[in-house]
Amino acid sequence: MNPAFKERVLRIVSAIPEGGVLTYKDVAEFADKPRAYRAVGNVLRGNWDVKIPCHRVIRSDGTLGGYNRGAKRKRILLQEERAIR
Repeated sequence: MNPAFKERVLRIVSAIPEGGVLTYKDVAEFADKPRAYRAVGNVLRGNWDVKIPCHRVIRSDGTLGGYNRGAKRKRILLQEERAIR
């Protein structure tokens, strides 16, 4: 994977405010690679830095998608932040 793309993805995701979400596609578009939404997921799957809120990235259809700490934990975090019900 391109290290520059990975850094852009992590920087974009780091800027998502508490209570906010972006889709994988949004992140890919902000990273200037609009068709690389699956690559965004791959970058986030490998992220274990708690300072990068990868739980705030969801699927375009509104479902939560994956999370490297588990889908249940992702739902709990987003509910605590009032990003979802």
